[in-house]
Amino acid sequence: MKHYIRASGLLFNQPLLLAPDMLDLGVRWANQAMNLNIINLAPGGANLGFYDDDEAQDRANLEAERERAALEATGVQVLPVHGFLVSRSAHINACETMTSYEGLRQQLRAAIADPLVERIVLDIDTPGGSAVGAFELAADIRAMSLIKPITGIVNFMAYSGGYLIGAACSELVVSQTSGVGSVGVIASHMERSKQLETAGVKVTTVYAGAHKNDLSPNEPLTDQSIRVLNDLVQESYQLFTGAVSVYRGMSIEAVRATEAGLYRGQAAIAIGFADRLQTPQDAVDDLARAVAQSRMQRQGSRIGLRASAMNIQANL
Repeated sequence: MKHYIRASGLLFNQPLLLAPDMLDLGVRWANQAMNLNIINLAPGGANLGFYDDDEAQDRANLEAERERAALEATGVQVLPVHGFLVSRSAHINACETMTSYEGLRQQLRAAIADPLVERIVLDIDTPGGSAVGAFELAADIRAMSLIKPITGIVNFMAYSGGYLIGAACSELVVSQTSGVGSVGVIASHMERSKQLETAGVKVTTVYAGAHKNDLSPNEPLTDQSIRVLNDLVQESYQLFTGAVSVYRGMSIEAVRATEAGLYRGQAAIAIGFADRLQTPQDAVDDLARAVAQSRMQRQGSRIGLRASAMNIQANL
């Protein structure tokens, strides 16, 4: 039976920007055999491309061409931010749809550099995930939004780490039933000493350095280990509330006063966590229309300048 050591390492003994119900689900999952259907996503959320024949590759190429044509027509690049959030693409190996901070950053940089892209949309549907790397990505999103507008569309969940990403966007759009918030940090520790004792297994650990054996799952949690884990949580909470305060133009006191609460629709706007109410598709359509109008205005301006230049030349 596989023990999924790496997956457990992403789940336990570290601060998570994750909705509590998802953490509970992860803990339950870790207690089972974990023989689940694995859905892996490539950087930023795109499906990994494994092809058994040329026909499948041709279909993928055709789809890529269609996406490129749509981008040329609309000027709007939509990037998915779906599922559990992890720091690196290499961590995408567990039991659910995931998006990596590393991969999303790569896709955003490509969109910023692409001359066809005039507006970027983050299609957000995530309960959150790892705190490691989240704040660095959010800072990059805010910096990139000064180059090209980045609209976060909550479709239909942007909780905890997902909300951090949404808050860093130029604007954040919610629908009537989409949810944001959970600005808090949570961590869990699983101890299996009783389980090992029942199984007749005794683990002896030899270590040097007072903190080397902190948070060991093989023995009861010590007061020192609890303090270490709590310090990690509090540090991440300070970073989280501070970032949301800056990105949303709210006081830290106001952000902390939400106590990691969840807000939907108009309530999210009222508390300052979102900017406007609109369905995801309508929001994308409006952005595409705005780009089209901007293009027409620029084209008209260029035509006017050329006409003026020709008129001046004719009068010389």
